[in-house]
Amino acid sequence: MTPDPRLRAARRCHNVLNPFHSTHYFSPDLGRQMAAIGVTDRSAAYFAARSAPMGAVGAGTVTATFYNFKHELVARHVPQVWQTASPQDALAARARAVDATLRRLLGAEALASKEMAEAAELALRAAEACARQARPLYAAHADLPVPEEAHMAYWHAATLLREHRGDGHLTALLGAGLDPVEALVSHVATGKGMAPRFLLATRGWSTDDYDAAAQRLRARGLLTADEELTLTEEGVRLRAEIEERTDVMDRAPYDHLGDAGVSRLTELATAFIGTALGNGAFPDDLIGKAA
Repeated sequence: MTPDPRLRAARRCHNVLNPFHSTHYFSPDLGRQMAAIGVTDRSAAYFAARSAPMGAVGAGTVTATFYNFKHELVARHVPQVWQTASPQDALAARARAVDATLRRLLGAEALASKEMAEAAELALRAAEACARQARPLYAAHADLPVPEEAHMAYWHAATLLREHRGDGHLTALLGAGLDPVEALVSHVATGKGMAPRFLLATRGWSTDDYDAAAQRLRARGLLTADEELTLTEEGVRLRAEIEERTDVMDRAPYDHLGDAGVSRLTELATAFIGTALGNGAFPDDLIGKAA
């Protein structure tokens, strides 16, 4: 089947919006701001900052919506973290961390530029067509007010679009029969996923869990029989189908924005994330198959 060029354009746009949202996860500013409200554990800070829009939820909700974190790790911190800091406290700390991170990575001139204002306007317009149904993380973020400053409004819109696609992606993973660890391992095998050492350090899974998932994928014919994480033809096909299903479920905001708008937003987003990457937004070895 010939790929729909609009869906491919939408995915390209997402691929430069998503990392803009994610910069604060790798920033020392998030740890500092969360520590200032009493949340000093790195995992607790992540769970609180990302789940805060949903309110003081329990471990089950976080595990369900985050998908690839081990429930025991989540339950170690949630809901106890809400006894230290309220969701409102966590949201305010996250906003301060995002602001500090973007100021450091992009500089004051870029944040105040007409291009930033244009990017915010385009991304917010796209987000107008996002749907709340069956998308809990997106829906919770959609209830938050739009920040006044352009760079924060752009980050907010990028977050809406990121969580909208992410919620749909989880549906595609479930449909493909991939459990949380299998989803991680098969993504690593594409060469586009987070390197195993980062996954094992943050998701709560052990090396044994990781290796067992790889064995299950081999038994399904999705990984080659050797010890390398190499997708078979069937594995490549399945991962491609997952992305294509996700594209279809995520097309509404980009159709709403229109071809010219998607192209312009992609251009602006590419420039902003390029600057952020050049200023060390992420570890150099974040992506890859190396342990």
